[in-house]
Amino acid sequence: MESAGLSGPTGAPASKKAKERSKSRSRRRWQKGKAKASRLLHSMDLRTMTQSLVTLAEDNMAFFSSQGPGETARRLLGVFSGIREQALGLEPTLGRLLSVAHLFDLDTETPANGYRSLVHTARCCLAHLLHKSRYVASNRRSIFFRTSHNLAELEAYLAALTQLRALAYYAQHLLAINQPGGLFFEGDERLTAEFLSEYVTLHKGCFYGRCLGFQFTPAIRPFLQTISIGLVSFGEHYKRNEAGLGVTASSLFTSGRFAIDPELRGTEFERVIQNLDVHFWKAFWNITEIEVLSSLANMASTTVRVSRLLSLPPEAFEMPLTSDPKLTVTISPPLAHTGPGPVFVRLISYDLREGQDSEELSSLVKSEGPWSLELRPRPQQVPRSRFLVVHIHGGGFVAQTSKSHEPYLKSWAHELGAPIISIDYSLAPEAPFPRALEECFFAYCWAVKHCAMLGSTGERICLAGDSAGGNLCLTVSLRAAAFGVRVPDGIMAAYPVTTLQSTASPSRLLSIMDPLLPLSVLSKCVSAYSGSETEDYSDPDQKALGMMGLVRRDTSLLLRDLRLGASSWLNSFLELSGRKSQKSSVSIAEPMRRSVSEAALAQPEGPQGTDSLKALKDLSLKGSSETSDTPEMSLSVETLGPSTPSDVNFFLRPEDSQETQLLNTKDRGPAVSLFPEGFQPRRSSQGAIRIPLYSSPIVKNPFMSPLLAPDSMLKTLPPLHIVACALDPMLDDSVMFARRLRSLGQPVTLRVVEDLPHGFLSLASLCRETRQAAGQCVERIRLILTPPAAPR
Repeated sequence: MESAGLSGPTGAPASKKAKERSKSRSRRRWQKGKAKASRLLHSMDLRTMTQSLVTLAEDNMAFFSSQGPGETARRLLGVFSGIREQALGLEPTLGRLLSVAHLFDLDTETPANGYRSLVHTARCCLAHLLHKSRYVASNRRSIFFRTSHNLAELEAYLAALTQLRALAYYAQHLLAINQPGGLFFEGDERLTAEFLSEYVTLHKGCFYGRCLGFQFTPAIRPFLQTISIGLVSFGEHYKRNEAGLGVTASSLFTSGRFAIDPELRGTEFERVIQNLDVHFWKAFWNITEIEVLSSLANMASTTVRVSRLLSLPPEAFEMPLTSDPKLTVTISPPLAHTGPGPVFVRLISYDLREGQDSEELSSLVKSEGPWSLELRPRPQQVPRSRFLVVHIHGGGFVAQTSKSHEPYLKSWAHELGAPIISIDYSLAPEAPFPRALEECFFAYCWAVKHCAMLGSTGERICLAGDSAGGNLCLTVSLRAAAFGVRVPDGIMAAYPVTTLQSTASPSRLLSIMDPLLPLSVLSKCVSAYSGSETEDYSDPDQKALGMMGLVRRDTSLLLRDLRLGASSWLNSFLELSGRKSQKSSVSIAEPMRRSVSEAALAQPEGPQGTDSLKALKDLSLKGSSETSDTPEMSLSVETLGPSTPSDVNFFLRPEDSQETQLLNTKDRGPAVSLFPEGFQPRRSSQGAIRIPLYSSPIVKNPFMSPLLAPDSMLKTLPPLHIVACALDPMLDDSVMFARRLRSLGQPVTLRVVEDLPHGFLSLASLCRETRQAAGQCVERIRLILTPPAAPR
């Protein structure tokens, strides 16, 4: 987002107050312009928007072509020429996709699928370019026009538009090869592998710099920027310290350059996500589990009377059959991979209810340390609730616990008036499928049998989960039906994953630009859960140190990194200031220029370059925070040409299983030609990408991919309420699963929220839009717990 600052000529006579007033006026104009751009997105049809953008681009081209031979004017002319070309090439393809998108909706009341999402994302990019082109046309003669800033932003969004055009051609290809009405490709896996081998070579860095989160609501973009800065900083120190507070502390102090340089951030983000392993993401996502951060989150959340971690003993018990309560079935403890072991669950209740202070329940409480001690007067008991909510958290099957999700679960407990049991299942890759399913099923059955101890009569039971937890909710219910025990009265699944196959769909194309669910992350999580990635990456020294040794080691690393990180942080700002002081000034030999901006346009390129051509350091993720002295071009140049691939690939093991076919972009070229003559998208320059091209056979198990379950199994599911995100790469999972159930006559609803990313429940307190979306989930749970009375 632009905040128009003043950068007049050196020595220009302008008072401080005048500058402040001008800056304030410019900021207000920009904010009004952003609101206008948002209104344009919803008010203009695709053709009108394209025609307006082309007209503005041609007008700007005519202006900058008359500004002399300067390098900046040449680049501005080139970027507007590119905008015109890409907009004209994109519009017909988007029109064709939009004309058939309605055929893939669940119903007329729910217009949502991956084709619609892709068109909407492209429209967002076009709307931003339209607004920016208008801004340039209106202010290009102004003395306060920031040429370099606007040029860098235009180049970034042009790169994004180019990649979106490629995605539109991919979607058009899917439309041609998929079965009628199908969003997922079904058929020869070789074709899917060829498609993926082409798709994963696309350049992605342009979506993680200046364009980060452009498709989402503006209120959430600062959070996404913070996450991306934290990710690249964390990645820089990950292998040096392995784990602990040291990584987080040193990342905090070295994140300054990523905050002030979006091009560098985008480049590093792409390199990290293309060279990661699942253990990196496990470590990064589990930052929220740190006691300090979780305590801060809980301080801002609803206060509840009960929040206890329980350890369920690995002991078999009997459950009555629903067909004949006189008969029972034995529920055995989880056994897969690691043998019998306790299952941890968290009991959350807004009020202290009958049974929750019983000796039997107290014997199951697992101490969480001195922080869990409550110094409040003993509350008065209230009667048991008629309801019980069993919750299964998300995290890609590899990360997080109920502690990360506790803030919004406390709000649920208050709003619903029901105790909540959240299951802390074992995580992959240490505990792959079916360990998590076994533990969740065991905990669900235990909660149903002991609901009185949990403060509930068990009259109505709801199973709720998000993302991977939504998948487990569906499979737990299928397993309960297979055992013949009570299934929940309904399921609320938020943005669930319903198929773990490596298959393409229109919405999954959006993973190229999603900062929370990149394609490589999805692939690694699935490989970990399916057991395809079982190597032990842990540091053997950690096992030898023990708990106290780890604490002492992390403390020493923390103190060292605080010192080194502060020094690096200070040096990065000193270097930045030094670069700025060396920038060439505007020649005073041009008194006839109408503005400083026009003088900059015609100024020949100097040895230092323009602002958007500032030199970047080759920041190695492999070593320390020290930087090389070899300059490289910034991403604003990279958007128009190739850069040197990185050889750093330390997040992956050097060897790969011969049984798993992997993609290496250095060795493979495009497998199929999907683009018209004269168009080619930008390719990634960040070295090797290694992802499985073929799905492991186990992912076709209906207890992993419920979308692939036979009709007889799906007919055993209770009423299902799905809350999905329109811009989520997993949207098509929800749409196709809802369509499958609807075709079987099963009760299912689908509510799609707009302009929010995957995982909005964990961001429920962030802004108005996420609170409203979280409220939709609560309403669906309430429908399950208190269904409307049947008409007489």
